[in-house]
Amino acid sequence: MSLDLLTYMFIGGSFALYIGIAIWARAGSTTEFYVAGGGVPPVANGMATAADWMSAASFISLAGIVSFIGRDGAAYLMGWTGGYVLLAMLLAPYLRKFGKFTVPDFVGDRYYSKTARYIAVICTIVISFTYVAGQMRGVGIVFSRYLHVDINTGVIVGMVIVFFYAVLGGMKGITYTQVAQYCVLIMAFMVPAFFLSMQVTGHFLPQIGLGATLEDGRSVLVTLNELSSELGFDQYTQGNKTTIDMFFMTAALMCGTAGLPHVIVRFFTVPRVKDARISAGWALIFIAILYTTVPAVAGFGRVNLIETINGPDNAGVEYTQMPSWFKNWESSGLIAWADKNGDGKVQYQAGAAFDGGKPAFIDSRGDYGERLTENASSSANEVYVDRDIMVLANPEIANLPDWVIALVAAGAVAAALSTAAGLLLVISTSISHDLMKKSINPNITDKQELTYARLAAIVAIIIAGYFGINPPGFVAQVVALAFGLAASSVFPAIVLGIFSTRMNTQGAVSGMLVGLGSTMAYIIYFKFMGGTPDQWLFGISPEGFGTVGMLLNFVVAMLVASMTPEPPEEIQSIIEDIRIPRGAAQAHAH
Repeated sequence: MSLDLLTYMFIGGSFALYIGIAIWARAGSTTEFYVAGGGVPPVANGMATAADWMSAASFISLAGIVSFIGRDGAAYLMGWTGGYVLLAMLLAPYLRKFGKFTVPDFVGDRYYSKTARYIAVICTIVISFTYVAGQMRGVGIVFSRYLHVDINTGVIVGMVIVFFYAVLGGMKGITYTQVAQYCVLIMAFMVPAFFLSMQVTGHFLPQIGLGATLEDGRSVLVTLNELSSELGFDQYTQGNKTTIDMFFMTAALMCGTAGLPHVIVRFFTVPRVKDARISAGWALIFIAILYTTVPAVAGFGRVNLIETINGPDNAGVEYTQMPSWFKNWESSGLIAWADKNGDGKVQYQAGAAFDGGKPAFIDSRGDYGERLTENASSSANEVYVDRDIMVLANPEIANLPDWVIALVAAGAVAAALSTAAGLLLVISTSISHDLMKKSINPNITDKQELTYARLAAIVAIIIAGYFGINPPGFVAQVVALAFGLAASSVFPAIVLGIFSTRMNTQGAVSGMLVGLGSTMAYIIYFKFMGGTPDQWLFGISPEGFGTVGMLLNFVVAMLVASMTPEPPEEIQSIIEDIRIPRGAAQAHAH
């Protein structure tokens, strides 16, 4: 059976499963549309949360980043996993007890202000659209290779699929779809990882294989260091990022994770506060399976890529003798070759690939990977490799069976679509519930609110598709920006709203405006207006600036709150109650 036919079967079969679940679990009320009726079992919710949280960036792009930048990629691993622990332990149970299933709903009621609600809605929509752009781009990349269409067409196909189960099923449909998607994506990530580990190191578990000794007596990491140095790259275990940028970026990813609206809402789909804690624990286990495997997949993939392209002696390989995977990915535009010296050999090393096309390690995203000092024409590098293809191309580079390649394609689509659906639901909920129902027209019926939610989801899908076709960077970079925006805007408002009875409307609103405004301004300048890395404030990249915005948010919020009236007594009592359960004081006294 051909690879194309297998791919169509795997992807088509998974689509049929997702759409079937959406129809079976179609939402019939706003409660089912927003929080799946609040009756999802903790284990299922943990699995759905893991799928919701592990986006195309986790599946497609994270191992690609680590494979190219080595040690610096640890910021993503530590930030995203640490942030989930922060959310699960610090925020989720209290938000669940407060009883508001959207971030703007919590902010609006906690700060007793429509203005605060509006700002939270804006923050939520900005974060979600920035995040969903990466997911739609991931879908386009997968389809461009495996369905033999261009990336833009792939994005449109993804939009159609998401429309079915996000607009029809709502949270109820999405939740059970995400359970299926988690099973698909984790199998698709782990099966090739087992194959690669056995092939490269002889160890079945990739987590052990990464540090194992190879036949020549060296470990995978030592081999990578030597290969990288020979080709003019920095050593794999030596990073380019400054310590301050690593710290700020990790903190932005952690706090951004804890402030992500589409993850927070998952803790309202279980029956009780206790179940929210249990489902958070299950989700962490399901997430750890993939995240502990990423460094090994990145290392194995990098070794295979270099040795395949450059040959065993690093002298290059005749283009006519390049394996089929190279030419397959060339057609998608995600890998490219230009014969600069006219010798007919493919030579991959440090430096920009070629003038006139997409240079390797594009200058505008030079905060990742190798810093370039020469122009493309003076570089000996002839190959452009888009790091977003590393996980997708890994099975082909390693000559794994066709069914494994098809499985990876289905897993990548599942990862992107599961998160995209959750984000689109958050956007539609913010508009229909937080704006229409809570602010603009409180008298609308349940049926009218559900209609608004579905219309908002349709508009959101169209806008998300546009950003998927015209993204501001590669998948994980776009997602990192979303986390920075979440860290600088809603995270401080949530933390202060739970743990400070003194925090009032004026403080929260001022903090959110300053945090979001400063972070967006920094991102826009350096990503869209030509700002260069040598202009970074204290050497902090746009991906790490969310931490600065978050600190500004905290400082401004507390300063303004100290100079303005305290919140009403009933608000202070509610905050005390969600942190200290009723009867706790009496029980302690006895």
